[in-house]
Amino acid sequence: MIHRIHATSLLFLLVSSSIAVGQEPSDKIALPVLKPVDAAMQRFVDEGQVSGAVTLVAHGGKVAHLGSVGLADIDSEKEMQTYKMFSIASMTKPVTATAVMILQDEGKLHIDDKISKYLPEYKNVKLKDGSIPDREITIRDAITHTSGLTGNQVFDSSLKDSVDQLATRALRFQPGTAWQYSPGLNVAGRIVEIVAEKPFEDFVKERIFEPLQMNNTTFFPNEKQQARIATLYRMDDKKKSLTAIDNRIVDPSSVKSPNPSGGLFSTARDMYRFYQMILSGGQFRRTDRILSQQAVKQMTSPQTGDLATGFTAGNCWGLGWCVVREPQGVTETLSSGTFGHGGAFGTQGWVDPETDTIYVLMIQRSDLPNSDDSEIRKSFHKAASEILGL
Repeated sequence: MIHRIHATSLLFLLVSSSIAVGQEPSDKIALPVLKPVDAAMQRFVDEGQVSGAVTLVAHGGKVAHLGSVGLADIDSEKEMQTYKMFSIASMTKPVTATAVMILQDEGKLHIDDKISKYLPEYKNVKLKDGSIPDREITIRDAITHTSGLTGNQVFDSSLKDSVDQLATRALRFQPGTAWQYSPGLNVAGRIVEIVAEKPFEDFVKERIFEPLQMNNTTFFPNEKQQARIATLYRMDDKKKSLTAIDNRIVDPSSVKSPNPSGGLFSTARDMYRFYQMILSGGQFRRTDRILSQQAVKQMTSPQTGDLATGFTAGNCWGLGWCVVREPQGVTETLSSGTFGHGGAFGTQGWVDPETDTIYVLMIQRSDLPNSDDSEIRKSFHKAASEILGL
């Protein structure tokens, strides 16, 4: 790892030295706060762009910052706290890809398997013109968004029924020839169920969340957890103030099935544990190994060749992860090879292996034009990178 740290940042790292990799942060432990990061987020609260935010920065295997600003709920004036839960939407996708790779590590599937091996109805999927594709869709296609599958990633039925219905739709393009954000991770999640012979939510809980002590990451928040979920907002019709909205993704009472593409609720601390496990090569502290180092490398390396991918310039795609190939714009303070994923409501999680740094941003704003390219994300990265001297 390459560390670019100036002397002024050492104070912050020393303050955080007690928060070692894998040490479960308690609400009673005063975690370090990088004031410039909170100040950067407070600006967006003051401008009325978000109600509040939780940010976490880890560096060198330690939590260097965990802060919160603003409100979790405007009407009740409920203060934002670092333990609040958020609908992380598509930040769920790397978790689903990890589940797939766990099964590959065990020799129970391979990402180059045809989907029809597990879901026979996909053998006869056709292109829009009614012709037969040059080849069948593979699991790799599904988790790199190069399958040609189309449709809404959100569904009201069971995961099985949703994936069965996707098989009736024509493909947008020949598999592997283009990139188009798709519900492919739902298909991958259904394959995990079939191969593991248990519900998808049970598999990820047993093989990922429980070993990593991600105790507040779930598709189905209980009553106590529901009280901790930050309210989702959008700008009102006059674009002058935030208004709370109902959304079937963030309303736990309406969730009937796990959504492998975007259904998880989580906290900044929990997601840090997941990202640190990946950054550490598949194992977090003294937990059982979650993934092999080879699987981690495969997931976080470019898999889409020269195809144009993602929602910001300079990216490519790994297996369930966006990978920064040429840092620019919102990613200009990150290194080439940084990997991560955003969510529809502005949440972001990014891992920079070159500087050994993790960035987690939690907000709930539904109508950002492009949450991956938001000024909020850019300001967060910039503030954290500057104070750490990266």
